Amino acid sequence: MKSNTKIFVFISAIVLAACGGNGDKAQQLEALKKEQAALGKQIAQLETELAGAAGQAGSVKAKEVSVSELGVRPFDHYIQTQGKVESMENILVSAKMMGVITQVYARAGEVVTKGQTLAQIDNLVIVRSIEELKSGLELANTVYERQKNLWDQKVGTEIQFLQAKNNKESLEKRLATLNEQNEMSKIKAPVSGTVDEVFVRLGENVAPGMPAVRVVNAADLKVKLDISESFAARIARGNKAIISLPGGEKSITAPVTFVGRSIDALSRTFPVEIKLPGGSDVRPNMTAVVRVVYESVPQAIVVPVNVIQNINGEKVVYVAETNGTTTVARKRVVQVDGVFDNLAQVSKGLAKGDRVITFGYQGLNDGEAIKI
Repeated sequence: MKSNTKIFVFISAIVLAACGGNGDKAQQLEALKKEQAALGKQIAQLETELAGAAGQAGSVKAKEVSVSELGVRPFDHYIQTQGKVESMENILVSAKMMGVITQVYARAGEVVTKGQTLAQIDNLVIVRSIEELKSGLELANTVYERQKNLWDQKVGTEIQFLQAKNNKESLEKRLATLNEQNEMSKIKAPVSGTVDEVFVRLGENVAPGMPAVRVVNAADLKVKLDISESFAARIARGNKAIISLPGGEKSITAPVTFVGRSIDALSRTFPVEIKLPGGSDVRPNMTAVVRVVYESVPQAIVVPVNVIQNINGEKVVYVAETNGTTTVARKRVVQVDGVFDNLAQVSKGLAKGDRVITFGYQGLNDGEAIKI
């Protein structure tokens, strides 16, 4: 540029020399020198600005980030709480009458069926009474049959027939009562299941209400839990529940089978029960972590919760945008509808296909150059 200026000034001087006298030439030369000085200053300033801009552009380094392209996926809203496994048929069997144990048939771990005798109470007196009564009943039946035949033939009196009938029926009722008492002397399994504990021993004296044998039906289990009243309108029968047990590699999925209608006055909770499917390796009184799903979104925008930043009271996520050869970070203000398992459902601010910055998002500014 300086060479061009000198050539311009030189040509201008020649032209002026050819056109005017010496006085005019001196004035024109002075004017050209001033013009040359002004042009030189402008050229130097422009060169300085261009050099500074080039240096600044060369010193800017794009920040390295990682991105993840958004898609849609199912997302569950749930409440997580702790529950307890209970047997729907976990029964502590007791005797129905007082007496001394003469036989114990049950053994811990043994599988029993409904009605099977687990232990026997001394029933010798009852058995002898039954045998004695049976002999008397045989005679009463014979007398009744003969009186009936005579009465049918209009022989004898009606009183004799009625007395024989009443005596027979009375003995039958007494025999039925003794048979019931004899059955009460047997401690029987009320349900089919497994003998969990045997409390009685041979020769011990038992009474009604005393624990004798515990029978558990492990094929009929449920999880019972208490949920805060704030979720009373969201939890309903049939909701999906995901149950995790200690040491269990797999979770169990089952529907909610019972939802209590009343709120406990002290704990401000309501009971919920989930019947467990058969065949699961679960035992009564186990502790379970239960997630009850109260809303399922089939197609949701989901991002890791850690990429959401709180900036000036707004929830912000940075995404990568590419214009030509330049990639920059863009700030998006989002609305979060729920956070579960370190994932957040975003209902506003993001769309399918957006590239969310998942690494290097700290300290970014809107429009800042990035490198993926």
